[in-house]
Amino acid sequence: MEITGTFVMQAIFSIFMSILFIQSGLDKVFNWNEEKSFYKKHFSKTFLKNTIDMLMPTITLAELAAGFLSGIGIVYYFATGSKTLACVGMLLANISLLMLFFGQRVAKDYPGAATLVPYFLVASAGLYFYW
Repeated sequence: MEITGTFVMQAIFSIFMSILFIQSGLDKVFNWNEEKSFYKKHFSKTFLKNTIDMLMPTITLAELAAGFLSGIGIVYYFATGSKTLACVGMLLANISLLMLFFGQRVAKDYPGAATLVPYFLVASAGLYFYW
């Protein structure tokens, strides 16, 4: 495989998303009870308050899938020339960030929602480089 500027950008975006989402997902896994308590309190005054038991595993799996597919996908792309896994990882990163952003907006945590915007822009640019 030829190393091009586009490939370097794809690799940088994928590695970034891999670090971000593997850490975030594993943090939820290893601190499940604390995270669940946070989410229950965070969404206590919203229509999502009774969905935490379903939403936590969903966002955790989405984050872990985004992270691992981004990381494994870029290695696979380099080895085989197929960018499918890495592209799916980047797509899941965007979807995960949209889910998190939606939650922050529903909870009226506007500063929290605002902190997600730079991540979303990076993930969107990463997806653009794969498309």
